[in-house]
Amino acid sequence: MRKSHPVRRAVLAGAATVSGIVLLLSLKPASDPGSAQAAGQAPPAAAGQAPQGGVNGAVTGDAAQTQYGAVQVRLTMNNGKITQAEAVQAPKGGRSDQITASSVPRLNQAAVAAQSAEIDAVSGATYTSAGYKKSLQSALDKAKASAGAQQGSGNAQTLTGDVAQTQYGPVQVRVTVAGGKITKAEAVQAPKGGRSDQITSSSVPRLNQAAVAAGNADIDAVSGATYTSAGYKKSLQSALDKAPAGGGSSQAAGSGGGQAAGSGGGQAATQTLTGSVAQTQYGPVQVRVTVAGGKITKAEAVQAPKGGRSDQITSSSVPRLNQAAVAAGNAQIDAVSGATYTSAGYKQSLQSALDQAGG
Repeated sequence: MRKSHPVRRAVLAGAATVSGIVLLLSLKPASDPGSAQAAGQAPPAAAGQAPQGGVNGAVTGDAAQTQYGAVQVRLTMNNGKITQAEAVQAPKGGRSDQITASSVPRLNQAAVAAQSAEIDAVSGATYTSAGYKKSLQSALDKAKASAGAQQGSGNAQTLTGDVAQTQYGPVQVRVTVAGGKITKAEAVQAPKGGRSDQITSSSVPRLNQAAVAAGNADIDAVSGATYTSAGYKKSLQSALDKAPAGGGSSQAAGSGGGQAAGSGGGQAATQTLTGSVAQTQYGPVQVRVTVAGGKITKAEAVQAPKGGRSDQITSSSVPRLNQAAVAAGNAQIDAVSGATYTSAGYKQSLQSALDQAGG
C-alpha cells in the first residue's frame, strides 16, 4: 500500500487521537497543587497550633516558674495568627541576664514562625526555654478559649488557671467548659515529693470530681489535704475567671468570673478578670478587676506582699493603685512613691487581667 494512500492516513490519524486521549486520562488530579483547596479540603491543623477564627489583640500566658526565675509570654494576635511574641518576664540577675538576652529573642522568633508552642529549646537556655514554651502554650490555650466563645457558647473551651503557691508546692488547674458547664478538670501542677506524692494522688482526683459536679470553685477541701485543696480552689477560680463573657453560664463562672449582667435588656456585659501573679522582690502581686461596658468599675489586689515592713507599704499603696486603675481604665498608672516594686507588680498583673478582656 502506498504511503500516501487515504486509508493509511486515516488509520494513522485515528491512532494518534486515541494515544492523546489515553495520555490525558492518565494525568493524576493531584498534579495540581491547588486541587485540594479547590475541592474544599484543608490540611489538618497541627496540635497546639495558634487557633484560627478571628482572635485579635494581646493574650498573656501564665507565669511559668523555673529554677532561675519566672518566664511569662505575651502574644499579639491578628485574626487568630501570632504576629508578635514577647517575654514580659524572664530570669534576670548575674549570668541570667546574658542567657535571657541571647535566648528570648530567638524564642520569640520561633513562636511566630511555628504558630504554636512546638518550638526547639535554645542551646544553653534549657530552663528558660521550657518556661517560655509552657507560658506560650498557656497563652494559646487562652486564645483558643476566646475563639471558642466567639463561635458559640456550646463549643468547648480549655481554660488554665494561674499557679497557686502553697506551703508544699504549686497547684495549677485546667478545666474544659462546654455549654456553660465544667466537663473536665485536671491538675497540671500539684505538690510532689515525699509525703506530698501520697496526698496529691489521693486528693486531686477527688477535687477534680468535685469541680465537675459543682460547676464552680465552691467545693469542699479534702480532709488531710488542706493546703492542696486551697491552692486547687484558687487556681480553679482563676481558670473560670478567664472565661470570656458569653462563653459560659453563671454556674461555670462560679463566684462571678465571666458572669454577664442581665438585669436589663441591652445592658453591657460585666466580667471579672484575674490577672496572672507578678513576682516581685518582696512577694507576689495579683490583681482582679471588674469590667463593664469596656470600663474598669472595680480593682482589687487578691495577693500583695506581706510580713514586716511590707504590711505597711501594702496597706498604704494598694488602695491608691486600685483607685488609679479605675480612674485610668487601663494599666498606664503611676507608681506609688515608696512602693516601687509593689506598683510594678500591680501594673503587670493588671495588664494581664485586661489582656483577657481583649483590651
